[in-house]
This record gives sequence, C-alpha cells and structure tokens, in this order.
Amino acid sequence: MQHKTPCVIIVTPGFPESENDTACLPAFQQFALALKQNFPELKFVFISLQYPFKKGWYTWNSIDVYAIGGKNRKHIFGLNTKRLATQKLNELHESYTVKGVISLWCIDTALVANTFALENNLKHLIWIIGQDAKSTNGFVKKIKPKPEQLVAMSDFLKDEFLKNHQIEPKFVVTNGINPTLFEPLNTELRPIDILGAGSLIPLKNYCLFIEVIAEVVKQFPNLNVKIAGDGEERKLLSDLIIQHKLQKNVELLGAKKHNETLGLMNQSKLFLHTSHYEGNSTVLMEALYSGCQVISTQQLSFAELKNLYTNTSKTELVKSVITLLNQNRASERITFNTMENSAQQMVQLLLR
Repeated sequence: MQHKTPCVIIVTPGFPESENDTACLPAFQQFALALKQNFPELKFVFISLQYPFKKGWYTWNSIDVYAIGGKNRKHIFGLNTKRLATQKLNELHESYTVKGVISLWCIDTALVANTFALENNLKHLIWIIGQDAKSTNGFVKKIKPKPEQLVAMSDFLKDEFLKNHQIEPKFVVTNGINPTLFEPLNTELRPIDILGAGSLIPLKNYCLFIEVIAEVVKQFPNLNVKIAGDGEERKLLSDLIIQHKLQKNVELLGAKKHNETLGLMNQSKLFLHTSHYEGNSTVLMEALYSGCQVISTQQLSFAELKNLYTNTSKTELVKSVITLLNQNRASERITFNTMENSAQQMVQLLLR
C-alpha cells in the first residue's frame, strides 16, 4: 500500500492571497509559519472559505492553500461555499493521512469542518478567537461543539463563551507574536508620544481615542500622536480632530504594512488602544514587545501584566496617559507569548 503523507487541515474564513498581503490576518500568517517550522514531519493545508476572492489552489511561503472564493456571500451562495469546502476536504482525505482539523473561529468554518470530522472519525479543534464568543453567534447551536473541541484564545473568551453559550471551552491557547519580525529595541529617543493602530471601524472605538487625546493635550500642548490604519470611520475621525483643534497633534497615517506598524511602535512611548471588544489582541502584545507603555480598554489575561494598564472609562484612560507621559519610563521588551508556543500547543492538543 502506498504511504500517504500525514496532514493537518486548517479551515479559515480568510488567508493572505500572496506573501505581499501582509495586512490580512497577520497573526495567523505567523501561526501558519510557526506550524510549518515546528512540525516539518507534517503537511499543513489551509482551506480558506471567503478570501481570497479568486477560487483555486496556490502556495504561500511553501504552504498549500485552497481558496473557495466565497466573497462573504450568504443564502444560496453561502451554501455553495460550504459545499465546495466539503468537496475539497474530502479530496484531501483521499490524498493524505489526515491527522486532524483545526477551525479558526467558531463560525461557518467550524460547521463545515465539524461535519467532515464527524463523518471521518477525525479530531477537530475549534479556536475561539474573538466575536465568535458573543451571544449573537448563531453558529454555535448548529455546530453543537463539545467542551474538549473548544480552545479559547484567552481567559476572557473562555468565560464569555461559557456565559453566552453554556459550554465551557476545555482549553486556552493564547495568541502570540513572532520576535524575529521586530527591529532591535529602541532605547533612545522615541519621537511619537502616543500611537494607535488598527482598522478605523466602530468596533475599535477611535472616537474615544480622540476624546482622550483632547484632554491630554491640555497638559501636553506639543503632544505628537499618530494613528496607523484605515477604514470607514476615517472621515468621522478627521472631522473630530478638527472639532477638537488637534490638527497639529494627531496625524492619521492611513493603512500601513505590518512591518511599518512595528517600526512605528519602536518609535513610540505609549500605545493607546480603545477598542470596544477584543479576543486576545495581537497589537497589544506587539506594542509591549516593542517597548511601549500600553494603555487599553481590553485585557490580555486575568493575570497582571507589566506595562499594560487596563481602564474602561475616559477619565481613567486620561489619567493613565498623563501619569505615564510624566514618568517617561525606559523602554523594555515584555513578552506575553510567542506564536511558536501557540502553534506547538495547538498541534499537541490535536495529536494527543
């Protein structure tokens, strides 16, 4: 009998269309690379349901990817996306010795993967990553996952999923960073006082960010603030900057490549994050590793973490920013977790 290559399949809603597509799910790009680097004896294949929009096989950093090209369409088009994904999963099952399946998000990805895994008696892990823990996620009732299938990306998401869906994820595997992507730590002058980075969408709550800066500027009139990112609220935020007379203080930089954002962090004293909701924010980990003092409305862990200050009210955020600017602390790297560690944990859970 011909020997089949051992394979792990990862089902995801999106994946970068090329090595140059650094803005697409940068954390999971690092997850994919960590899988390949740490487990050379296994073949990893990604099935991406929605993005890239062009259907077909391609390779990304020597990793096989099949894009279904769903384009986030629903109804009959969404059913066709699931059908095509199931077809590809079955083809892979014929070609390789499938050791297990990992779904990113507890959404349609997990629904397709769970049906396939049950039919073929395969182990299936579902990585709960963010908003899929919310009560509004209707896929959970369709999937009917067991606790031992569920891997939460943070303590917060584990509790959130239990509260909203009455199923407690058995495992927690946190997000992580790739230390090799970072420049040498800048321990000298950091010309940017405060940096923000992320999509300019309502979820990220940059209106609060601007309101905090408007208060801080009263004590620091020469404050230098940059925001890296683009999105639907750019015009709203630009108007808010004018309204608060912050044109000399706040610059909207637009979309930046991942390495450019990391470079900005290395030039910044403080990183301010005012998001309404986060599963286990990569950008907070990156800012900590870049030597920033980090002020956030969201936590990374229930445990206290050095140089991360969590507040939810505008008053407390303003107070934290002013205090840290006055202290002007020396830069130091804080490592929350590495993606190499995350990849090792996920595969060990899958294969044990």
